[in-house]
Parts: sequence; structure tokens; C-alpha cells
Amino acid sequence: MTNPASVEPRTASPEQRVYDAVREAILDHRLAPGTKLKEVALAELFGVSRATVRSVLGRLGHLHLVDLRPNRGAVVATPTVEESRQVFEARKAIEEAIVAKVAAGASRAEVASLQAAVAAEEAAYARGDERGGLRLSIDFHRRLAALAGNVVLAAYLEELMARTPLIALAHLGQAPTPCGCDDHVALVAAIAAGDPPRAARLMRCHIEHLERALNLRPPEPPKSLAEVFGLAAA
Repeated sequence: MTNPASVEPRTASPEQRVYDAVREAILDHRLAPGTKLKEVALAELFGVSRATVRSVLGRLGHLHLVDLRPNRGAVVATPTVEESRQVFEARKAIEEAIVAKVAAGASRAEVASLQAAVAAEEAAYARGDERGGLRLSIDFHRRLAALAGNVVLAAYLEELMARTPLIALAHLGQAPTPCGCDDHVALVAAIAAGDPPRAARLMRCHIEHLERALNLRPPEPPKSLAEVFGLAAA
């Protein structure tokens, strides 16, 4: 699956150029949940037609990165608690299948490439490059999906990972917690050992760790005035 960010600016169409820019701004936490995306303003900023912007917003809406509100325009999506929990549940199912498939048949060269990817991730975090480390953490999951060789699973995972930063911003107020290089090291070790069940268990624990870092508990019902003030109801 082609990574949109890898498209060369000189070859990208005007629509693709705008799509890449807005998508990256969302994933890079420069556009927070609830931000209005006005067609006229975007068209002027990028020097394209409103029809082009409308098409871009439609594509982003399909990925659940943008909410398209009839007669009110588009805004950056704000995932609900239930939606967020469902995203993580789907990630667990898909990524368990992916890593088990990789562990069942990874070559020495593929294991070495995963080890090199984790080493680069560790180096980024060690030098204090949180944003770079996070990108490498995400790329690690993409690399696993590519090695699994199932384009359908890879496509579903790409959509789910794209929604994860919005979930973090909506329910934590900041970028997602770093994946955890130790988790990735353990996953690569299970893959190198050719142990699909262990790799799948480690992946589930890894995704659950990411989920626990966020506040995805349903909101508590509002208290009565009597409860707020510690007084007995009349």
C-alpha cells in the first residue's frame, strides 16, 4: 500500500497535494479534534478550487479523520469513547493476525530489517526526538503489515492507525504514548524464534498497553446537587 507521505510533490496532483497536507497536519497533531476545515479558506491557501477541497474532505471523511456535517461544513473528527474502544479492539484482532503470519515465515533478512527498525526507534527516543520516535513506532507496525503480505489487512490497519492520534488528542489531550521499544524488541524476538502464538500474545498485550494509557472509560453520570454539596436531598 503506497504511503501518501511518500508521493513526490512534483508528481502529485493538486488534490493529492492538499489531501497529503491536511492528513499529515491531522496525524502530526497540528489540527486538533473539532477544528473547522473551511472550503474557501483551504482553497485559497492551496490555490485550488473548492471542488478539489470538497473531494479531499470527502476522502478524509471516508477514513473517519473528518466529520462532514450537512449545512455546517467539515471539522476534524472527535472520536467518541465507544468508537475509540472499538478501534483498539479492531487493532488487536488485525495486528495479532499480522504478527502471527510474520512469525510463521519471516526470513533472516526480514528479522534483521525489523531489528534495525527497532534500533532506529530506540535511538530517536534516546536523543529526545519524541515526534521522530513516534513516527518510527508507527512505521514498525506498518512494516509488520507489509511483511505479512496481506494487502487487505494492511489497508484496514492503515485506517485504524490513522485514527489513533485523534483518539489520543481527544481523550488524553496530547500525542499518543510512545509504543514502547521494549515491546517491539520482544515482538521481534518472538518472530525470530518462529513462535506465532507468543508473537500474537505479545501484540495483544502491546495494544492493550497503548489503550490503557488513554482515558477510554465511559463518563460517569452527573451528580445531583445534593451529592455535589454533600447534603441530604430535601
